[in-house]
Amino acid sequence: MFKQITIFSLLTLTLFASEKPLLTIYTYDAFSASWGAAPKIKQAFEKEHECEVKFVGLSSSIVALRKIQLEGKKTKADILLGIDTNIAQVAKKTGLFVPHELNNTKLDLPFAYEDDIFVPFDYSYCAFVYSEKSVKNVPHSFEELAFMPKDFKIVIQDPRSSTAGLGLLLWVKSVYGDKAGEYWKRLAPYILTITKGWSEAYGLFLKGEADMVLSYTTSPAYHIIDENRTDIKSAPFKEGHYGQIEVAGILKSSKQKALAKKFLAFMHSETFADIIPTGNWSYPVSKGSKPLPKAFDTLHKPKMLLMDGEVVEAQRKAIINEWLEAIKR
Repeated sequence: MFKQITIFSLLTLTLFASEKPLLTIYTYDAFSASWGAAPKIKQAFEKEHECEVKFVGLSSSIVALRKIQLEGKKTKADILLGIDTNIAQVAKKTGLFVPHELNNTKLDLPFAYEDDIFVPFDYSYCAFVYSEKSVKNVPHSFEELAFMPKDFKIVIQDPRSSTAGLGLLLWVKSVYGDKAGEYWKRLAPYILTITKGWSEAYGLFLKGEADMVLSYTTSPAYHIIDENRTDIKSAPFKEGHYGQIEVAGILKSSKQKALAKKFLAFMHSETFADIIPTGNWSYPVSKGSKPLPKAFDTLHKPKMLLMDGEVVEAQRKAIINEWLEAIKR
């Protein structure tokens, strides 16, 4: 009897000892999708650290942040990945995140970004994307966009639920300042619809529902590399383009903080940098083991406009309300 109990105990201990630590990461659906960056990142990190990584995809990173806020200390998330520098201050104010204690000073970014809570992992530029097959007279500024034919339609994302949508509002605000509301009134007739997230908006564009979609300067790289399609372009705007620097942070409630910190450090590895260009269709913040795909050489890389995160947080609600009043939807 004693021998049986001992064997049972040893088997139980062996079973528990063999269980790999689980790292749960909340992110947006395009990142976690089977065609996104997550599967390759999961495979590489699990192999290197003998763990299990679980990506939980939501409709947007803002929605993922809200889910964490609702769950509070009971959240299963160890890491929030995919908010950008415009929303980072909102996330910091929740008090739900801990310092990463990593050195971010030597990253390859068009804008220097240092923060004790959030770590950048990729970047791109907001842009209006179109097909050369359907759009012949391409607008090259916000003014030209507001003077397109009356039947010209664009799809944009809601700034309350989409980082791209908020990026557009900040882009317009950076260009027009106090007259941003007036510009939105002029642009409103061209807005076909406003979606909650990027995936839905881009899907409508690909179906031919709109002439242009709010996306990124790097979006055409996907069509060139994966579809051998060169007609999808981003319209270069002479005002410059608003930047999006995506970041990740560790939850204070995480029981895997040490592993989570290793993941944040992994985001600056050559392996991660090699995955991002054709996984998340963005620029990595560190150098990979190989050059960027040649398709990236054909992309428009503009001057980056970017508002300070604290300024965004102070003005965000007013900027969104100004937009809502102007478009009246």
